[in-house]
Amino acid sequence: MLITGFPAGMLACNCYVLAQRPGSDAIVVDPGQRAMAPLRRVLDEHRLTPAAVLLTHGHIDHIWSAQKVADTYGCPAYIHPEDRAMLTDPMKGLGSGGVFGGVGRLVLGTMFREPRQLIEFDRDGDILDLGGMAVTVDHTPGHTRGSVVFRLPGERAPVALTGDTLFRNSVGRTDLPGGSGRDLLGSILTKLLVLDDDTVVLPGHGPTSTIGAERRTNPFLEGLTL
Repeated sequence: MLITGFPAGMLACNCYVLAQRPGSDAIVVDPGQRAMAPLRRVLDEHRLTPAAVLLTHGHIDHIWSAQKVADTYGCPAYIHPEDRAMLTDPMKGLGSGGVFGGVGRLVLGTMFREPRQLIEFDRDGDILDLGGMAVTVDHTPGHTRGSVVFRLPGERAPVALTGDTLFRNSVGRTDLPGGSGRDLLGSILTKLLVLDDDTVVLPGHGPTSTIGAERRTNPFLEGLTL
């Protein structure tokens, strides 16, 4: 499997591109701010054609370029129904504060629309066949109500794209609308810590890790057991 990516935008959201091999269909995960140009370079370099845009949740730094990517390449975008409203009103995910300020937030609220092809994740644990790859979708509320994790078998080890649920030595914030510390830790416990230690963690921000490393060293998970 080909897995590559790049940090997009001022909040350095990790945009991932996954494909079976060069020259095949691809999955684009979380195309954030200013993702289009670097994404084109990755797609051209590996001769890839996007078959789907997958969104781990609805926060603006993860969905910023989703509509443009999906509509440019004529592929569907997928999101959990709990976070769908943020595609057209990303301010719903920021609350009364946020990094954009009052005027900036009003302007941003007019910039976004849904992709022409939009599909909601139906059920927790669904397996999608996308670009010849089997993607399991786990609902992991806590960072937002509609946060999800994507799992794929991988060649050497399983892969989990954890969005802003789990990072290297950290976890997602829960102080924005729809966040819940209890739900977040419950999601990590029941959906991620049950995975094999060699499962590769591809987070929404920052460097990669493994489930085993987070189980041993993540201070936020200390004492978290079934």
